[in-house]
Amino acid sequence: MPLALKFIIFQFFIIAPFIAGYRMKPLMADPSAVSKSVIRVNLMLLEPPVIFWSIWGLQVRYDMAVLPAAGLCIVIAGFLLGKLSLPLLRLEGAVRKTYLISASLANHGFTMGGFICYLFLKETGLALSSIFIIYFMPYTFLVIFSYAQAGSGKLTLRSAQDFILSYRNMPLFAALAALSLLAAGVPRPRLDPPVDLVMMLSVMLYYWTLGLGFDLRDGFALTRGQFALAAIKFLLVPAAVFLLLHRAPIGQEIKSVIQIQAFMPAAIYSVVTAVLFDLDARLASSLFVVNTLIFILFVLPVMFALHGAGVF
Repeated sequence: MPLALKFIIFQFFIIAPFIAGYRMKPLMADPSAVSKSVIRVNLMLLEPPVIFWSIWGLQVRYDMAVLPAAGLCIVIAGFLLGKLSLPLLRLEGAVRKTYLISASLANHGFTMGGFICYLFLKETGLALSSIFIIYFMPYTFLVIFSYAQAGSGKLTLRSAQDFILSYRNMPLFAALAALSLLAAGVPRPRLDPPVDLVMMLSVMLYYWTLGLGFDLRDGFALTRGQFALAAIKFLLVPAAVFLLLHRAPIGQEIKSVIQIQAFMPAAIYSVVTAVLFDLDARLASSLFVVNTLIFILFVLPVMFALHGAGVF
């Protein structure tokens, strides 16, 4: 498929559903309830089988263990770089926490990083990106949630159990099941399921629900923070990852997945965390939206050009 066509397809599958969701929002009595229901269907029925099938088709290699470790290092680097930028921003309290969480969490999953890995590297890229994202659950719960709730008393044994057993983790369970089959040497059946179609539908539904939840009133808050966040996500982290990977003794496809994921913008889960722990939810939404727009308008075309030049 020509590179230009891939770029057009990507833009269509994220922008069109987002606009459609935003335009349909006034027609619904409870957009939030509709959004939650669609996300539940996506996480339980669409995303898990695609991840399961893609990972099951991989050839087991020891250097795959680098992927979740790299994911963890990337989000920790974002957090640390965010802390280093705080003296310039002079943030305090809930605003400070909201900014640092946004600087840390990145959109490595289906809605951005996984989809780009799929476009650039086919099914192998999707499978490797699904292994990469395994870091997410323990990091979000043990680090991000603990940091967000510090002093609020909201983190309990029951909340830990609910988080671990939540339907939101079905994609993670699918990845672990596929890895177990690989480790056991069980061969994948020679079938040809419509993985492409299911994945495209899943991505479109995700961005449709984001459109339902978008509010223009969130504006473009914290101007200096927006620039600092963009510098962290799109310059500092990718540059550090490139230097570290340059001579790393791992396969090229694994290097490519890590480098692609290093460019990803802030994650929607930064907004979810702000809502759950009574931080600055409107600021989190603004940081997420602006950072994603910068990525789509300026960073993504560069990534496609680098891909065309054979960088990853």
